[in-house]
Amino acid sequence: MNILGNISSMNLYTSYSQLQVNKNESGQQSSINLEIQELSFSFSSTSTNFQASVANDQFQKNYEEFQNFLGSIGYDGKPIAELNQEEASALVGDDGFFGIDKTAERIANFVIQGSGGDEDMMRAGREGILQGFNEAEDMWGTKLPDISYKTIEKATQMIDEAMHNLGYSIMDEKV
Repeated sequence: MNILGNISSMNLYTSYSQLQVNKNESGQQSSINLEIQELSFSFSSTSTNFQASVANDQFQKNYEEFQNFLGSIGYDGKPIAELNQEEASALVGDDGFFGIDKTAERIANFVIQGSGGDEDMMRAGREGILQGFNEAEDMWGTKLPDISYKTIEKATQMIDEAMHNLGYSIMDEKV
């Protein structure tokens, strides 16, 4: 299982910014929504896979790429491979950088901020994180750790709340 695949967090953020520019210039909403879903999928899948690997004490072969990813999302702690069991558990604990609240917040903020408040883009991002989660589950080959389900639920709730606060219906009325 490769946590990062071919995409880094920095590339995801850059791509989101570029999509916003492209939307304003061309107005091609449907292709942008698809790209946002794909980017959100990658972000969600990466985050979910990382949580699962830390929770199960499994680390990736490509350590340098992994450390770069961690830095790109704001982790500046001790290198993961140097953590003892107690330190690793603290990282995924309630107040840990990879705990439910902080990881859900990063995922939700990626979608909310990346959408620029645009309803269609926010819906596409929400759908993308759910698709990413499902893909991570398939790649994992078995049920993910509970922390992963709690995180995706919280991230989705945060996105739904942001949509509600912007006056958007939580239910997709186009369906």
